[in-house]
Amino acid sequence: MNVTDGQLREVALSRAEYDEICRRLGRAPNAVELGMCGAMWSEHCGYKNSKVLLRRFRAPPEGPASSRSAPTAGATAAPPPAGRVLIGAGEENAGAVDVGDGLAAVFKIESHNHPSAVEPFQGAATGVGGIVRDIFTMGARPVAILDSLRFGPPDDPARGARNRYLCEGVVAGVAHYGNCIGVPNVGGEVVFGRSYSENPLVNAMCVGIARAGRLVSSGATGTGNSVLLVGADTGRDGLHGATFASVDDPQASHRGVVQVGDPFREKLLIEACLEAMDAPWLVAMQDLGAAGLTSSVVECASKGESGMEIDVARVSRRETGMTPYEVMLSESQERMLVIVRRGQEGAAQAVFARWGLHSDVIGQVTDDGMVRVMEDGQTVAELPYSLLTAPPLYVREGVEAPSVRALRERDLSTLPVPDDLNATLLRLLAAPNIAGKQAIYRRYDQTVQTNTVQAPGGDAAVLRLKGTPRGIAVATDGNGRYCYLDPHAGGRIAVAEAARNVSCTGATPLAATNCLNFGNPEKPAVYFQLQQAIEGMAEACEALGTPVISGNVSLYNESGGEAIYPTPIVGVLGLMEDVTRHCPSRFQRSGDVIALLGDTLEELGASEYLEQIHGLVAGRVPEIDLAREGAMQRLCRAAITGGLLRSAHDCADGGLAVALVESCSGAFGLPADDAAGAAPVIGAGVELPGSWLRMRPDAVLFGESQSRLVVSLAPEDWGALVALAGEHGVPLHRLGRTGGERVTLAPYIDVELARALETHATALERGLRVTLPAAL
Repeated sequence: MNVTDGQLREVALSRAEYDEICRRLGRAPNAVELGMCGAMWSEHCGYKNSKVLLRRFRAPPEGPASSRSAPTAGATAAPPPAGRVLIGAGEENAGAVDVGDGLAAVFKIESHNHPSAVEPFQGAATGVGGIVRDIFTMGARPVAILDSLRFGPPDDPARGARNRYLCEGVVAGVAHYGNCIGVPNVGGEVVFGRSYSENPLVNAMCVGIARAGRLVSSGATGTGNSVLLVGADTGRDGLHGATFASVDDPQASHRGVVQVGDPFREKLLIEACLEAMDAPWLVAMQDLGAAGLTSSVVECASKGESGMEIDVARVSRRETGMTPYEVMLSESQERMLVIVRRGQEGAAQAVFARWGLHSDVIGQVTDDGMVRVMEDGQTVAELPYSLLTAPPLYVREGVEAPSVRALRERDLSTLPVPDDLNATLLRLLAAPNIAGKQAIYRRYDQTVQTNTVQAPGGDAAVLRLKGTPRGIAVATDGNGRYCYLDPHAGGRIAVAEAARNVSCTGATPLAATNCLNFGNPEKPAVYFQLQQAIEGMAEACEALGTPVISGNVSLYNESGGEAIYPTPIVGVLGLMEDVTRHCPSRFQRSGDVIALLGDTLEELGASEYLEQIHGLVAGRVPEIDLAREGAMQRLCRAAITGGLLRSAHDCADGGLAVALVESCSGAFGLPADDAAGAAPVIGAGVELPGSWLRMRPDAVLFGESQSRLVVSLAPEDWGALVALAGEHGVPLHRLGRTGGERVTLAPYIDVELARALETHATALERGLRVTLPAAL
């Protein structure tokens, strides 16, 4: 086959990569084989620019041998807490941790950025569908969805209308799919920034619960066992989706690469596959996602160290005239590959038929290490799975952009302090990144399945583990502005804040998942960002005992040659022994003591305040001492477990002043039990410590010093908290009392509580020009 440069571009292969394929095969690939190689060697599937760096995350699984797979070769990391990791990064469709009572939490986060830039509704909807399939294909029932979203500013003079269109479409797609399949959306974040205007980020995380000893593998074993394709018929939607996600301009493609979802069929797949996991005929399961049938067949053969032969003529189709190339690379949704013991195909198909799902026996497991594709008995592709799973790995030289270094070194000491700090606080509360996100998350069903204890809006979502006294807490976090100015520090902070949010509920963080959203890694400045962020994240995971057990990389997030901010998103899952003792984010009673765990430094760099008030993205990212961070989180959890704290909320965007207002809000972190009624709002009176008054007022109020929590407690418990803080070596400041109808941070801030809360609650709704829907 004489291949042209245009044909190689279509499958996202370079000429050198094509030559390498020919060398390994000893011949030129045909058209079907070329498409399969392009898909599997794409960045989306092959991780060729990131795999070497990702080894920094690898943690060896620990736990009962009956409930875990073999460790990944060459894995390195600190051991996880109490040996709870059952399945580590890269071993299966998602990672898994032991949460006690014979249960495992299975979770992962993935991106669907490029499709969402082209068709936001379907791009986001199928992103949710894909991550949910990764969870239930392992035998876990999906119990929670979280979504971490990034858009351009809704008020941008030139691109605001499109930014609002993308935001509305993505949120509608997330809501539609999750609501229809009956999985609650319980958390996440929404951030707006100019770098995301033409390249939104849509990262979806799913958590499932399974029996620890019954996790389902994707490895195809048993020569002669049958291969079933279950679910939707195959069409042309999503062709080249994997390669499309591995180029640097999402607008350069067309809607044909965007998959089209059917959440009602997905719901049937969930129930059918969960029933199948108890059947004696089940060998393995693998969902069809990026690269469609190609990737599923290759992954099953590779994980099982076997081989596979399929006949595309047996694949049911919803469009006529489809070629083997199209069948192998279609990314039609709601499809599963199921490996069934030979001779029991009828029993397997009967289970799926009972759920209204069509299935076809399309092939069998072999033992020759080959992926063989037939059409009516004629071979149309024959490749070793070892070739398809071993793309060339690139190690590049990362070089920091001098312009970024100059921004980081900018002297901020000469910036004027605003004359009216009350007005400054109100302006920050109205900023899209700080304003309440009710206009978005109230579109999601948050309580279906009746596991939700703390719903969106708080530091972390809390869910009960039915049948046990335990609960899990889960949160996502990431700050692209931090990572732009200092990717190493930004990576550390992303992990620390996600774990901090989980700790605020009283849960102990167990493990992490991440989605690494970056630009074109072939550019030295972008590769530097990726390299440094991963190193920072790995250091934080080791220090905080949260090994990375799953994740995803999304590169080439660029438009018009401009990259997004480097945006690693971290999801952390934690466990609490008694879910009834979870700690809320908001103040609970008037007259309680308000205190700050941690210390405040004179830091303005990289802050939301600096960008919103002074129009600057500059300065040094706040310092983070991981040992102090760990001590502060342990103190928080100990104080909650000991019944000392009535609320805990971390200081993040907007600093102490914003955190205080958020802690006053009755709608902030609204528990599921309060969803039908208004929770109380409670004011706060704070007098700032004298030592802080020697610093810039704006740094004290709005600086984003790390490792800080605003907490409240009964006055009679203050002595016990002081003693506990001393044991943990954590600074503790008594700031004031809850109560009243104002928020004061004397001597700088004195605002009416009602006005502050109204500004915080309604600004984003006005900015997006949407009508707030009624609660579900």
